[in-house]
Amino acid sequence: MSAVLGLGTYRVRSVEKAARTACAAGAAWVDTAPNYQGGRAHTLLRQVIADFPAVKVSTKTGFFTAEQGREAVAAGVLGEEQAAVGHSLDPGFVRWQVERSMEELGRADLVFVHNPEQADRHRPGIHTRLRGAFAVLEDLARAGRIGGYGVATWSGLDHAVFTVRELLGLAQQAAGGRHHLVALQQPVSLVMDRPIRHALDGRGTLVQARAAGLLTFGSAPLHGGELLGLVTPELIDLIRPGVSAAGACLLAAASTPGLDVVLLSASTSTNWAESVAALALPLDARRLREITDVCATR
Repeated sequence: MSAVLGLGTYRVRSVEKAARTACAAGAAWVDTAPNYQGGRAHTLLRQVIADFPAVKVSTKTGFFTAEQGREAVAAGVLGEEQAAVGHSLDPGFVRWQVERSMEELGRADLVFVHNPEQADRHRPGIHTRLRGAFAVLEDLARAGRIGGYGVATWSGLDHAVFTVRELLGLAQQAAGGRHHLVALQQPVSLVMDRPIRHALDGRGTLVQARAAGLLTFGSAPLHGGELLGLVTPELIDLIRPGVSAAGACLLAAASTPGLDVVLLSASTSTNWAESVAALALPLDARRLREITDVCATR
């Protein structure tokens, strides 16, 4: 069984048009962040989200635009030096940012802590910051402001800055018991293929997250579009003869065992339709292992 398709809004050309197309085609999730589209993603998505109440929505906390940083300083939740960094997990800022996001979006089923590895260079410092952010998100979840929260990371898991087990422990500490940490997002692609290889071996972050009952998201399945220039016709035929380069790369990522949602930044109805068709028949574990073995030799 392949992962379901969700819309990632980081690189789409027109976020409102892309979201409306994806939602009308049955997208399971729309994933966004306060800093996307120059800080306008939330307001551009609000009406689309209202028009498709069955589609689930995730946003993030951590990164912010320069303008949002100035507004945070004016609101007294960040200092000038903190605002210059462009990323914060300070509890006061997290609460302020998520409340703003709820006003702009209207609702959120998930709020991801966005690349927490940006907040500190040392494991103890990151863990402390995560626990503080989790405590705020626990309050918001208990109040019904958000459906739950998660962690969206680019390199934190790969570099062992934190583990799935540690994240669960921090959430339990923040909640004082039962917590609302419900999801994990990380890159899954033929470039960043460690989650694929580990899952095929029955280990790694996806297996651990699934065992803990977390919803798993795979981001950047095309590695920001770079994969399209790297895959050869021979590799595409190995994955699935007749599909496009994008469809082949997406299919490989979406076929990863333990992956629930794969996020694609598809800007047009044609892109979306081709992606849905490519995922109709997932790859089996034997073929996926063969693909990753071939990629490892290149």
